[in-house]
Amino acid sequence: MQFDLSVIWFAIIVFATLMYIVMDGFDLGIGILMPFIRHHKHKDMMVNSVAPVWDGNETWLVLGGAALYGAFPLAYAVISEALTVPLTLMLIALIFRGVAFEFRFKALPNHLQFWDRSFMAGSVLATFCQGIVVGAVIQGFDVQNRVFIGGQLDWLTPFPLLCGLGLLATYALLGATWLIMKTEGELQHILYRLSYKTLFTMIAALVMVSIWTPLAYPSIAERWFSLPNLYYLLPVPLITALVCLKLAKSVRNRRERSPFIMALLIVLLGFAGLGISIWPNIIPPNITIWQAAAPHKSQSFMLVGAAMIIPVILAYTFWSYYVFAGKVNEDETYH
Repeated sequence: MQFDLSVIWFAIIVFATLMYIVMDGFDLGIGILMPFIRHHKHKDMMVNSVAPVWDGNETWLVLGGAALYGAFPLAYAVISEALTVPLTLMLIALIFRGVAFEFRFKALPNHLQFWDRSFMAGSVLATFCQGIVVGAVIQGFDVQNRVFIGGQLDWLTPFPLLCGLGLLATYALLGATWLIMKTEGELQHILYRLSYKTLFTMIAALVMVSIWTPLAYPSIAERWFSLPNLYYLLPVPLITALVCLKLAKSVRNRRERSPFIMALLIVLLGFAGLGISIWPNIIPPNITIWQAAAPHKSQSFMLVGAAMIIPVILAYTFWSYYVFAGKVNEDETYH
């Protein structure tokens, strides 16, 4: 039996990317929400909710980038060249945010505000750049003879910027619903209000992107609205709408776990919609995963390592979340 290694590696990259979006999404969302929280003790509780797991969440970003480099070198080369600016800014923001995360717990009182602001700025910039990357991928790249021929600022157009704003709202929603599950009392009450605001902001961005995409990109419009595709794909937006309604209802009824689960479903459905729109291209608009793939032997060699390392990452990720499950309180501190 012959396996299609390109499809397998594409699935691995999709899985790693989704794990990163889910896990580091609510982590970044906490930094995005922090400007709306006044009390220092509440900010400490927010950061403490992810203190044991935040750095492990970014393992998936490293795995996804390494897999793209090894399994689809053409895609890695084109994307890294076309999106050098937003990718570099994203990495700088993640580094600065990580430093701020550690230093805010050890800083002198007169330096604490600086590190809090650094944490917020790093979270916002990293998220915005990630949204720009997603929008630029949908927009596509100018490639001739397997070489990117576009400009370094081709991504600086309204659609990727809108995607950046939409991802800010999405991560903020993930962060708010995560904190509802992890906190209680006054802070939890504040986060219920913020969840409503971030949900409707995210819905507005999602609607705008969903309208803009088929109007601007005919190939995506044909994928979604031609028959019989329309019948097969219609459940995706319908289920998304129902999940948004369920999330709003669960927030109104002051549920604790349901809002976060619904937010995760929205992210999953949005990611599915992205995959449907560009498949089988890995470099839109017309370079497929097979055209961008590394040699079969290279993919086979890498797959052995992936088969060993991914279960290890899943195991320690599950264990860390299991050990630190439950509510955070004001008396807990991170060192």
